[in-house]
Amino acid sequence: MQDNATEVTAAGIARLAGVGRAAVSNWRRRHADFPKPVGGTETSPSFALAEVEAWLRKQGKLAEVPLRERVWQQLAGHPEGPVTALIHAGCVLLLIHDRPTVWLEVGAGSDERLAAMLPEALEQVLVPRFGAVARRGGRGGQGSRGGGSGGAAGPGRKSGVHGGSAGGAGSAVNTPASVNADAPVHRDSGASGSAAVNTPSAAPSATPGVHSAPAVNTARSVNTPPSVHAVAVSATPALRLPTGPELLPSTPLLRGAAELAAELGARQTFEFLLGRHLDANPRQYTLTPAELAVLMADLAGPARTVLDPACGTGALLRAVTPRPDQELYAQDSAPDLAALTALRLALQTHAAVRGAVGDTLRADAHPELRADAVLCHPPFNERNWGHDELAYDPRWEYGFPARNESELAWVQHALARLKDGGTAVLLMPPAAASRRSGRRIRADLLRRGALRAVIALPVGAAPPYNIPLHLWVLRRPERAPGQPRVLLADVGQFAGEGRGGPDWQAVRDAVLDAWRVHDRTGSLDERPGLARSLPVIELLDDEVDLAPARHLPPPTAAEGAEQLTAVRERLGETLRLTAELTPPPADAAQPAPRWPLTTIGELARGGALVMRTGGNGGHARVPVLTDSDVLAGTAPSGTLPESDEEAVLTEPGDVVVPVLGGGSVARVIDDATAGAALGRSLVLLRPDPTALDPWFLAGFLRGTANNRQASSYASTATRLDVRRLQLPRLPLDEQRRYGARFRALDEFERALRHAGRLGAQLVRGMYDGLTDGTVAPD
Repeated sequence: MQDNATEVTAAGIARLAGVGRAAVSNWRRRHADFPKPVGGTETSPSFALAEVEAWLRKQGKLAEVPLRERVWQQLAGHPEGPVTALIHAGCVLLLIHDRPTVWLEVGAGSDERLAAMLPEALEQVLVPRFGAVARRGGRGGQGSRGGGSGGAAGPGRKSGVHGGSAGGAGSAVNTPASVNADAPVHRDSGASGSAAVNTPSAAPSATPGVHSAPAVNTARSVNTPPSVHAVAVSATPALRLPTGPELLPSTPLLRGAAELAAELGARQTFEFLLGRHLDANPRQYTLTPAELAVLMADLAGPARTVLDPACGTGALLRAVTPRPDQELYAQDSAPDLAALTALRLALQTHAAVRGAVGDTLRADAHPELRADAVLCHPPFNERNWGHDELAYDPRWEYGFPARNESELAWVQHALARLKDGGTAVLLMPPAAASRRSGRRIRADLLRRGALRAVIALPVGAAPPYNIPLHLWVLRRPERAPGQPRVLLADVGQFAGEGRGGPDWQAVRDAVLDAWRVHDRTGSLDERPGLARSLPVIELLDDEVDLAPARHLPPPTAAEGAEQLTAVRERLGETLRLTAELTPPPADAAQPAPRWPLTTIGELARGGALVMRTGGNGGHARVPVLTDSDVLAGTAPSGTLPESDEEAVLTEPGDVVVPVLGGGSVARVIDDATAGAALGRSLVLLRPDPTALDPWFLAGFLRGTANNRQASSYASTATRLDVRRLQLPRLPLDEQRRYGARFRALDEFERALRHAGRLGAQLVRGMYDGLTDGTVAPD
């Protein structure tokens, strides 16, 4: 297929050329030879990537398209959609990772030859790594009850990703799998949950070492509740083996991905592409923060077999500590996520990866699994989770969950998939700890020693970010405990300021220390305001309320008084500093000078400064300066999609400007902030110190009138075009005079902010101390 089949939007053209979207609109109006739209809509047209590149290069606006950008644009503009393109690229990257010489052989020659040879080459890699992959024709197993509220596979799924229907009863009962075109390809070692029942063996496959899966007898006995059989079905594999015709449109992307893999590595290339896709579609995915995933994996401890029954993008399984002969099991109702997770795990680890598609509660893909650990971030507040059809399900050992208690259904599913003594860690909404409709199940979990800890996280730990979510740590009882105790902990005190997120290191240290002591000894000495180990009998009242904050003792009086005294002293020092930094009275009004003006865009073209945008990805361990950090004047607190793409790192003297929100803010980077990566919705200006003073630059960029003339407005948002911001043309000495005054104003502003935070902390502490008795009223 021709390269120009890949389409790119105006936003993509702007990214390629390093300009704003307004510049692309101007080019379209002013240049008659600008490429014509080949797709999209009238308001959002798309253009052929090859034509756009040729035009930009002809105009001198593009010397060479960066390889990463070219591959991303090919993926984003794929005719079957970016997810299909990402799955095809992931399959080829796994082939390059596991059998590079095979790729070199099939990649030589034309695109048609590549597409024709790839399916067989991919089968040699996908089947050993995943145990089973679906062939063309749709489902990867018989009898799977797909569907459900979570977007499980069902009839009508796009065939370019996973094939056709993942649900329904399309397979014949007691039919050899060789007759059924929908059968998956299996290794002899077998994928999980796919054992044959009353089924003749399939005929040998033409592929050595591979055989078709046996069919499953889905016939139900008379008078047997249907839910008993709802989980006893074969799994739909997470991946479907693509055919040659399906791969042909992807060949330019696959060659580009292979070239990028030679530069970055196969895993890093996939992480870059996946991270860019997730970043471009933030509302489509609910992501588990990497720091939280690591904490949950550490709470579960070392494990050989690990299950995530609602795997999403695979963050939890990626956080598991590798070990020999490890097996990772994943399931998700969304076929796209199941496939991406399987590829992501296979590229990261040598563990056996067993991914499946399907509604976990209705159609469990791993009914016979007894895992060492289960990690799960389930969907919250699901009312259509299968309450009516699963009334007799054997997983409800601790009680049948009410319709509004879907989270307790996930808790019991996790326990049912654990071996005796295995550990499950689930992220839960705080309401699950106290709703009356779930009190009987919570009581039974406590009595039988299954629920071992409830940990309240700080606000902002994970989506939804406005509530303090809980972690439940559960263990499948090996025997009934004599005097069971449960750990209750609340680390809400480590919440960050604004949208910066919590202090994850402090959260991690506090949680793991308390849990390990409790787990090792069965008890924990009280840690006022933080954690305590409580006898189960004390919680078995009419409410069975497990919210940690309702059971933790307040901080000791001495500790509370000492903290308040320290805050008061710091506030006094800050207020004295604020008074010293108060600007002197302004001089009498003078006629406004008429300076010659220039724009940021002109300065960038002239080489007086360099302009960069951030947020495209970077190394996971680099702190990220976010727009909220810039607005609040706080330390870097964010994260970027994990990839080996070179992030934009700040340096002392850089000026950072937020482009969204409508505020007039510019921050000069100091030594403490230098080295952080530039986050999304930020523009970095790096002035030439021989031509521009950074404080002069930042000060004039904050002018209200300057920001107003450089902003554009949508119905609900304001966007700043940094290139249109204006500066007066002044000698460097005069710039420094203004810069010194702007710097003094910045110090005064930071002192005021700090005083405000300390004042709020003191007021809150006084209220808390007076109400809990740690502070006397006199």
